[in-house]
Amino acid sequence: MMVQTALQPYASDPAKSRGRLHREPEAEGRTPFQRDRDRIIHSTAFRRLKHKTQVFVYHEGDHYRTRLTHSLEVAQIARSLARRLGLDEDLAEALALAHDLGHTPFGHAGEEALDQAMRAFGGFDHNAQTLRILTQLEQRYAAFDGLNLTWETLEGVVKHNGPLLTDKRGAGDLPVAIVEYQRRQDLELATWPGAEAQVAALSDDIAYNNHDIDDGLRAGLFTLKDICEVPLVSEAVAQVRTHYPMIDENRLVGETTRRLIDVMIRDVLAESRKRLAGLGPADVAAIRGHDKAVIAFSAEMATADKRLKDFLFERMYRHYRVNRMTSKARRVVRELFDLLFREPDCLPEDWRDRALNADERRRARLVADYIAGMTDRFALLEHRRLLDVYE
Repeated sequence: MMVQTALQPYASDPAKSRGRLHREPEAEGRTPFQRDRDRIIHSTAFRRLKHKTQVFVYHEGDHYRTRLTHSLEVAQIARSLARRLGLDEDLAEALALAHDLGHTPFGHAGEEALDQAMRAFGGFDHNAQTLRILTQLEQRYAAFDGLNLTWETLEGVVKHNGPLLTDKRGAGDLPVAIVEYQRRQDLELATWPGAEAQVAALSDDIAYNNHDIDDGLRAGLFTLKDICEVPLVSEAVAQVRTHYPMIDENRLVGETTRRLIDVMIRDVLAESRKRLAGLGPADVAAIRGHDKAVIAFSAEMATADKRLKDFLFERMYRHYRVNRMTSKARRVVRELFDLLFREPDCLPEDWRDRALNADERRRARLVADYIAGMTDRFALLEHRRLLDVYE
């Protein structure tokens, strides 16, 4: 029976949160991090993830992952890791649920197209867009724009992959949205985030690697024999076949991915416990001030993980069927941007009024915000409405 490990001294303690940019009374019966999680779940941006691409566009099938189902899977893994490491589960879950809010329609293809279109205006970065959504674009509350989340949640969202300011990267190399927000609230961009954010980042890796195996096999982009070229996968398949020699392929795939998730989680737990024991952090500040991540794969698992990623990159993300949709997606996003930037009076009324009264840089960012918020389905419909002369 799994029980909650006591909160460790180096965990992010909700009772010691640095608070919110706009002061609010505390919520009865909920910690600040639970409240953050709840606000993320109730946000418009979170609901839109239902129809945003992970790899396959929404109309290609009902059983493929979307950004929403992916985020839920990441959150489940993050909670499990946080519980067993004595970290704050609610903060880890909030970060997992929020990490993809800034993604454009059509996944990375849409992001690449929007970044190219915005090159003269500061570019586009989905992580920075997540920060814009959480601090500005969500407009549900009377007293402030955004969701007014705690410092720890915003820090974790921005820095979950590590420090943003390094010896090789200065403030001039950062996305505009992050630099602008940093002037309002210091997120300590040169340090590592708390352990909960590091957990969310590793959970993202574990989730998307394994569900992409499932989705890639379901779509026929590669076969089980093909992916058994990856030793990590072939070992899991062999174990399943040993225990269930008569198993059908559908169950074989499900049992294999289940075991792969388990072996990755066990590896993260073992490696992280070793690193934490070596560091002996007295508080969360020691985690932030350390010179490397404390939540990580072992060197052996990191190598195996890269081998799996390399396979998926070549056999799935660059498959001709995915490439065709990627090509269409880039065109849809770029053509939408070009038209709406040139003709802002084609924007919906609330967006149009702001764009018509803005300079070019501000108008470009408004158009990018509008497009980035679209679901795949809405982007395709909007493209047809605006660019199909027979529509």
